[in-house]
Amino acid sequence: MRDLLTSTERTVRVMNPATGESLAELPCAGAEQVAAAVNEARAAQKRWADVAVPERLEVLRNFQRLLHEQKDEVAALISDEAGKPRVEALLAEVVVTLDAVNFYVREVPRLLRSQRVPHANPVMKTKRGWLVREPYGVVGIISPWNYPFSIPASEVMGALAAGNAVVLKPSELTPLSALKLKELLEAARLPKGLLQVVIGDGLTGATLVAAPIDKLIFTGSVATGKKIAAAAAEKMLPVVLELGGKDPMIVLQDADVEVASSAAVWGAFMNAGQTCLSVERCYVHKDIFAAFVDRCVHKTERLRVGKGSEETTDVGPVISQQQLRTVEAHVADAKAQGARVLIGGHRLPDIGPNFYAPTVLVDVHHGMRVMREETFGPLLPIMPFASDDAAVTLANDSQFGLSASVWTRDRKRGEALAGRIEAGTVMVNDVITCFGIGEAPHGGVKASGIGRTHGRIGLEELVRTKYIDSDLLPGMPKVWWYGYGAEFRAQMRGFTDALFARPLGTRARGLMHALKAFVRSGRV
Repeated sequence: MRDLLTSTERTVRVMNPATGESLAELPCAGAEQVAAAVNEARAAQKRWADVAVPERLEVLRNFQRLLHEQKDEVAALISDEAGKPRVEALLAEVVVTLDAVNFYVREVPRLLRSQRVPHANPVMKTKRGWLVREPYGVVGIISPWNYPFSIPASEVMGALAAGNAVVLKPSELTPLSALKLKELLEAARLPKGLLQVVIGDGLTGATLVAAPIDKLIFTGSVATGKKIAAAAAEKMLPVVLELGGKDPMIVLQDADVEVASSAAVWGAFMNAGQTCLSVERCYVHKDIFAAFVDRCVHKTERLRVGKGSEETTDVGPVISQQQLRTVEAHVADAKAQGARVLIGGHRLPDIGPNFYAPTVLVDVHHGMRVMREETFGPLLPIMPFASDDAAVTLANDSQFGLSASVWTRDRKRGEALAGRIEAGTVMVNDVITCFGIGEAPHGGVKASGIGRTHGRIGLEELVRTKYIDSDLLPGMPKVWWYGYGAEFRAQMRGFTDALFARPLGTRARGLMHALKAFVRSGRV
């Protein structure tokens, strides 16, 4: 480790955000270390691609067993490193990962099975076609700090199951969870070299993007995502980008106020609001607005803010002082423009260095940063609307489009409204939970990113699709080969009529003319 430290001269310090305690100091991987990791991964992948799919999936089953056995230890590590309550670490990180294994074990064999492609064109029925899906090779993954275990675990497992190797660069704020993931997978008998973890800062991430990897999956900010997209375009590197959101929650006048207000409070404050699927904008019909706000304030008052290691904690700290300043800036901007803070709106230094009181805001509008920029903190801004059309307009008035939710007792009405919202996922009468559904794809539109992770569509992102075409009449020259001229044009006109003309009588005559012309020409 000392050699690595000397070679890069940069380190990352891992801090417990609840206490400010230093958990570890690790050297940043430099260009040589990143290159070595990619090379080692590529060598291992060539062997791994030849391993039968059931054997690959057995590694995931072993990993699932080990993770289940060590669930409390892993949840405690995540809690210490990311600050979240241990029960959230257990449910949103460990359980989600355990369930993802079941999805991959069930779906990967189907995905990798050859798939016939039937040909509707009668001429092309002389060919047999099928799809095969092959691994990319080395997949680079740059993962975030807010879900430091479940996000990279799901992506890593999918890539490995599909036959790839992975070079994982975790956030510099939470690398210990990624190292634990590697430890568990290798204990599950994943061959050495297939999963490389390179620790470092933004420069290390940029070095990975520039390295000779075959695909990149990035989860993080829009600003960084745009830089990665530009760098990837230079080398035609395929990417999946999940760049966050400003997720709206629409509460219709027929919604159950008690249930919907509980969802809003949990959706806004779970993981201290540091979830890309967090409720960051709440729109409530004017007829129930006052009652809804009252219930949200009452429920927010009862939340217990504290260290994630304490069993009674509901809301932990934000990850860093930088993130805390962003939350404060959004509140200050809203207040300066007339917003009212009904509860919260301040730091909680008596608890620890990075704590901010869960905050409910009203009298907000779309000129405020809190309604336009991703906050990633424990804020719940609530705004009234008068009609379904107005609610949809407000929800879509954003550069983001990751997820949204609609709340109503009329399920069909909610589903119809969901279809009008510009987002990668829209939930009816639930929030955030879609991320825990193994079959559900995750990703967004507009500035929320490109491509998908999770689900069948996410698996498709981890393989190259190849079409194979085999001619069933290899000894026969093709009628469309050279030999152009007036007669050939007449043949092709007849063929075109035979395939596409209306009425059917014209189609039949075209076929007869084409066949006669082909016989005269000697092509058949």
